[in-house]
Amino acid sequence: MKIRIFVLVLTYLIIINITNAQKTTLVNPIMTGFYPDPSIVQVGKNYYLINSTFSYFPGIPVMHSRDLKNWKQIGNVIDRPSQMDFMGERMTRGLFAPAINYYKGVFYVTCTDIDHDGNFVVTANNPAGPWSNPVKLPEVKGIDPSLYFDEETDKAYIVYNSDAPNYKPLYSGHRTIRMYEFDYKNLKVTGEEQQLVNGGVDISKKPVWIEGPHIMKRFGWYYLYAAEGGTSVNHSEVILRSKSVGGPYIPYENNPILTQRDLPENRKDPITSAGHAQFVDGPDGKTYAIFLAVRPYEGDYYNTGRETFIAPVAWKDEWPIINPDSKEIKYSYTTDFKEEKQKEALPQSGNFTYTFNFDKKLDPSLLFMRTVDSSSFAVSPKKGLTLKLKAATVMDFANPSFIGKRQQHLYSTAETALTFSATKENEKAGLVIFQNETHFYFLGKSIVEGKNVLQLFQSNTKDKTMTLLAEVPINPKQAAVKLRISSEGDKYSFYYAIDKENWTLIKDKVDGKYLSTKTAGGFIGCIYGMYATSSGEDSNNTASFKYLKYTGNDSMFK
Repeated sequence: MKIRIFVLVLTYLIIINITNAQKTTLVNPIMTGFYPDPSIVQVGKNYYLINSTFSYFPGIPVMHSRDLKNWKQIGNVIDRPSQMDFMGERMTRGLFAPAINYYKGVFYVTCTDIDHDGNFVVTANNPAGPWSNPVKLPEVKGIDPSLYFDEETDKAYIVYNSDAPNYKPLYSGHRTIRMYEFDYKNLKVTGEEQQLVNGGVDISKKPVWIEGPHIMKRFGWYYLYAAEGGTSVNHSEVILRSKSVGGPYIPYENNPILTQRDLPENRKDPITSAGHAQFVDGPDGKTYAIFLAVRPYEGDYYNTGRETFIAPVAWKDEWPIINPDSKEIKYSYTTDFKEEKQKEALPQSGNFTYTFNFDKKLDPSLLFMRTVDSSSFAVSPKKGLTLKLKAATVMDFANPSFIGKRQQHLYSTAETALTFSATKENEKAGLVIFQNETHFYFLGKSIVEGKNVLQLFQSNTKDKTMTLLAEVPINPKQAAVKLRISSEGDKYSFYYAIDKENWTLIKDKVDGKYLSTKTAGGFIGCIYGMYATSSGEDSNNTASFKYLKYTGNDSMFK
């Protein structure tokens, strides 16, 4: 009897352990910081996720996962200047809303270069790259192109946001969803353009900015789903369906299937502006939605940009409902599949710390402005990252000596060790927290009247100048100095250290709303950048950054 009881208890414990081993908690956002406009594709047991990068380079990061939780960057779609650059464009322009597909052994990414090349498609046999040069799609007039492959007919279609019928909008924000058949072998559209949606799910209510469309097929229905309401606090996701890929598409009576716009503004740790979704089947066979949303620290103020979130999907009467058990998007969801961590992957969700040591090569997540100039930087175990001073500044629509990483938390710290000796007052090097060309803070080392100083500048919004906020003299023999910038929601603080960890405050609680998307405008998030400039003059001087350490510590993840 005792043996039987022992066996039953042991069996029960084994079952419990197996069950627990199959549980995975998805933590939102699954990609913290400036990772907007997500698109995802499943290939076997693998998932590939891409995001908008606007005028940052390289463009369109490619992330890989096997569990929808742990993501590792394996490459970038636009990683060669010969493919594309964004010189002369504002940082918030460039690449809008890419979409990724896979069909018959080939990966496809469609996207919009908003100011120059318009809509285009690139292909690859391996999602890590190399990706082809862009093939322009001049007939596709609009933004947010996405491909749909109909396996039953072996036909492909490209669907996108476009202008109002006859270019005569009935109201501001009046747009349409249109479609061409797409020759996927020759990468060109065929046939006549079709209009699938006019205005949105109910044009009598004057819906705005129907965009980011996707088509999928289930239960014999073609589902057309898209963002509606604009990418701010009124953002949402809506869905329509048809028995034919060309329509007519009938809207779901309970649209929207995702939004946060009706929730109380004073709720704790709010998630807002949710929309721009795409559906995917998880490892458990259940449906999930990947979408963008933001984490404001107050009202509509946020500095971390639009981030990538996940939520479960339930099907009701053959309609998908995102986040069916709660109106409010949750910071975590428990699933019934196994977690699969990836080696050498940077953490992307929750709180974390990591350091770039610059001893071998640059991490693919690091960002340049508009293009990459390989002659302007070098990495080595001894010096770390060395930047040549350039005449260009971060206020210009050019390619300054700047390499940055995303601010991924409301409460964060970026730290580096800088070795630099200025020879002229226009030569400066240090750390910048950058939102756009007219909204940033710069903590740099330079000289004034022959004396070494650390200077804190704030950009001016109306011209290419900076205002000096603080200046600290340092030992003229001290070539090396540590710099630190910390964010605390709507405040930033700036520090330096000469030896080890004895940090000295330069200025604290500087206005962080100045760097918010709401104040600065545009669609991008803040970037911590290593930056060296000779401000309008050529220079042979260099600055070395031994490492870049990042720490994020937000209360909602504790």
